[in-house]
Amino acid sequence: MSTQAAIATVPYKEKKPFDYSSYMRKGKLPHLWCPGCGHGILMKSLLRAIHATGIPQDDIAMVSGIGCSSRTPGYLDFNTLHTLHGRAIAYATGIKLAKPKLKIIVITGDGDALAIGGNHFIHACRRNMDMAILVYNNYIYGMTSGQASPTTPQGMIATTAKYGSIEPTFNTCDLAKAAGATFVARGTAYHCQELEKTLYDAIMHKGTAVVDIMDSCPTYYGRFNKMKSASEMMEKVEKEGTVSVAQAAKMTPEQLQGKLLRGVLHKTERPEYCEEYEKLMAKAQGK
Repeated sequence: MSTQAAIATVPYKEKKPFDYSSYMRKGKLPHLWCPGCGHGILMKSLLRAIHATGIPQDDIAMVSGIGCSSRTPGYLDFNTLHTLHGRAIAYATGIKLAKPKLKIIVITGDGDALAIGGNHFIHACRRNMDMAILVYNNYIYGMTSGQASPTTPQGMIATTAKYGSIEPTFNTCDLAKAAGATFVARGTAYHCQELEKTLYDAIMHKGTAVVDIMDSCPTYYGRFNKMKSASEMMEKVEKEGTVSVAQAAKMTPEQLQGKLLRGVLHKTERPEYCEEYEKLMAKAQGK
């Protein structure tokens, strides 16, 4: 199915409500996320994107590490694995090598992926193993009381940065592209329908796909930095702080100052790791 054909079948365009229940584990709701947290929005966009791909649930493995975002697979009825802090990609790599026909989706956060899991992140991008890595980026460690993460903007308050963070930040998309990911994109919880299409493209891509998803943590990041509500956070950070790739093409460098781009930022093709590994094994075995 082409991307455009998939978009045409996206469930939110249907008149009847989308049935999430077939993708949810029974007895797991209500969820544990705080009021105003964007993770529930991201989970809904992800399920609709998966539905559009037509990939059977039994052919998907969803892997997470530790953090608020990593609770996601616990609610969903796929092959799921909730692993160690920073090690989701390492576990996902093992699953893909053992079961190369599975579609791997990694759910991780900015701290989980880019701090303790940073080495696994860059080497997954370098290898180009077929998996989609979704980074729920809320600029802070939400589960452990609001410590600064590698994406906490300079000057912003966290429990480990009482007077504002002085550390330069990682740009998730720039890091992924530099490390070799063959698909790099960004979305936000605010632009949930647009995100759904981006997630579809990431899942269908053959190779390592990284999607940086801007999200809100009103409990810590918002409260520490004097944002009055979750909706205000979404307006300021996700809506006003980003522009689509199409919009950016019509803007001057001055107008783009301080803005992050949304949409597919980089896409290319190169050999997929598992397929190259199979060739190597065949060569070693004299086949």
